[in-house]
Amino acid sequence: MLKRIALVSVAALILSGCAATQVAISKRDLDVQTKMSDTVFLDPVGADKRTIFLQIRNTSDKPDLAVNEEIAAALQAKGYTLMQDPDAAHYILQANILQVGKSAPTATEAAISQGYGVSAVGGLVLGAGAGYAGGASGRGIAAAGLIGALAEGIAGAAVKDVYFSMITDLQLKERIRGAGKAQVNSNHKLRQGNSGASQVTYAEESDYKIYQTRIGSTANKVNLAFEEALPELKKGLINSISGLF
Repeated sequence: MLKRIALVSVAALILSGCAATQVAISKRDLDVQTKMSDTVFLDPVGADKRTIFLQIRNTSDKPDLAVNEEIAAALQAKGYTLMQDPDAAHYILQANILQVGKSAPTATEAAISQGYGVSAVGGLVLGAGAGYAGGASGRGIAAAGLIGALAEGIAGAAVKDVYFSMITDLQLKERIRGAGKAQVNSNHKLRQGNSGASQVTYAEESDYKIYQTRIGSTANKVNLAFEEALPELKKGLINSISGLF
């Protein structure tokens, strides 16, 4: 009996170490990706119309996170002037950072694919930072008994496949040139507790064409720390926004 337990222990430790090593090697380099839910095409404009009113909001649980200055600098580097008066600007750029933190890769993809305005960030943290033990080899070892599970837990605690994400909703208004007007129709459903809802609709003319999209950045690495991921997540957002112009 003792011999069998010893053999199971050795096998568990070897397999746990192999799986952990594989994850550590394959995820040793930081991988950062940024995606946009919808493509936005802006009409080319002359130098006199390269003016932007910029408004960045942050409703995530990281209130100290700020990217205003970096985004402003990136736009200015492309020849655009930042305006204090929205009525004087050719473009009005508004962004809201919805979520910053650990996430599950599938939930991040869902948040991006559902697009602007859809509340999809609630499930982002599900499965975040899962250890290698979620794989088939980990489950097999756990089934072998308590010793295998213990070895698996030790290796899993040491090697974590960690994802961080930043999800941002973006609205861009482009002033219509000439005397043209855009017809804006809006339909809102306002919930009244759990008992019902009110429907609000309106139509108006606007001087702007309006574009909406969602930007999502993910950073992935073994045992990734937030302090390492954050600068790259911010860089992805900044590059994506400035790349529209």
